[in-house]
Amino acid sequence: MSAVIRDVHPNVRAFLDMIAWSEIGTRLLQNSDDGYDIIVGGGKFEGYNDHPRKVVDLGNGLRSSAAGRYQILSRYWDHYRIQLQLPDFGPLSQDRYAVQQLKEQRALGLIEAGLFDEAVAKCANIWASLPGAGYGQHENKMQHLRDAYLAAGGDLGED
Repeated sequence: MSAVIRDVHPNVRAFLDMIAWSEIGTRLLQNSDDGYDIIVGGGKFEGYNDHPRKVVDLGNGLRSSAAGRYQILSRYWDHYRIQLQLPDFGPLSQDRYAVQQLKEQRALGLIEAGLFDEAVAKCANIWASLPGAGYGQHENKMQHLRDAYLAAGGDLGED
């Protein structure tokens, strides 16, 4: 498991790997293009020309268009594709989108400093699988997220 983007701090790559693990899990990461071609609910999509824009009924009144390694919602994709001049929905574009989300949440500096718990808290409103997200979906335990981050090569600072 490894983010494609290379021009970021190693802790940021590890944090991206942790988000992917949290959002889609080990099995889907292993049985896909490292999660970049996954649709919410476990399906796959073909081609990276654009966000697949498929809405999936998750039950209990929940519907989602989340897709890719970071489960990006289609309603946000067009804005960021233009803002970041992303050529497609490919792996590097998905990584750049996710890094932009970390910047906007003011989590990037925390991640680079290894302040993991604080960074996760800043990002919980973006990714439903993070503790405290409150979207009515499964939220992973902080220790499991920390373990995934460390396994991906992340470093913890002095929290």
